[in-house]
Amino acid sequence: MMKFMKLVKTLFISLSLISLSACVGTQTTKQGAVGIERQQLMMFSEQEMNQGAERAYDAILKEARQKKTLNTDAKMVERIRIIANRLIPQTGVFRKDAPRWDWVVNLIKSDQLNAWCMPGGKIAFYTGIIQKLKLTDDEIAAIMGHEMAHALREHGRERASQAQLTQVGLAALQVFTGIQGPALDATALALNVTLTLPNSRTHETEADRMGVELAARAGFNPYAAVNIWQKMSKMGNGGAPEILSTHPAHDTRIKDLKKYARRVEPLYFAAKPR
Repeated sequence: MMKFMKLVKTLFISLSLISLSACVGTQTTKQGAVGIERQQLMMFSEQEMNQGAERAYDAILKEARQKKTLNTDAKMVERIRIIANRLIPQTGVFRKDAPRWDWVVNLIKSDQLNAWCMPGGKIAFYTGIIQKLKLTDDEIAAIMGHEMAHALREHGRERASQAQLTQVGLAALQVFTGIQGPALDATALALNVTLTLPNSRTHETEADRMGVELAARAGFNPYAAVNIWQKMSKMGNGGAPEILSTHPAHDTRIKDLKKYARRVEPLYFAAKPR
């Protein structure tokens, strides 16, 4: 009888999750020329994520100021902001509201090969990625477009929603099986590897495709994204196997980028300065 009641509870929670998923599935962006049309699960509000991102971004900038690593190279700051100003108007292709976001672009002095864009359009570039990869303006635009695409698709909000859903799923699993402690942690890890990592690779692929379109529409060569990953591949000694990474393997990524750069090439020719 007890097992039967646990089963009933588990089924009730599972059906509730399925029902919830159906209710909050959404398409955050228009498809664009690259055809992004995946439905997303959202359990947190856009406002919540943007407010959290703004606080986090302010904290990072405050720390960088204290360390005297914020915007230390005026020419490089101007360079990335000029590129951003060409990309931002193109975001309207995917979201009408996006060009009016409070976009902010800052440079942090660091050897890291990194750049990111938080929800709501809070962008940071690290000097290391520009200097070590000797990035051209087209290549900076490719990276920035990719990071902006994460914000446009609200991948951060989707990841937070997936994490929340996983926690509820674990609670249901505990009710049904009685698993607790380290065994439950192992179960959580299995769920993370099974559910979260493939979605993360999906996010990267979506951002790659949207990024080349944003760059092309702004008059930047979309094939620059291919150049970046060829450089990264040489630096990374071939990269990790795709199944063990949250990012697509280099060869897979380069092949996909070439395909979508070719698709948006007419947009580039129409937009590039003459």
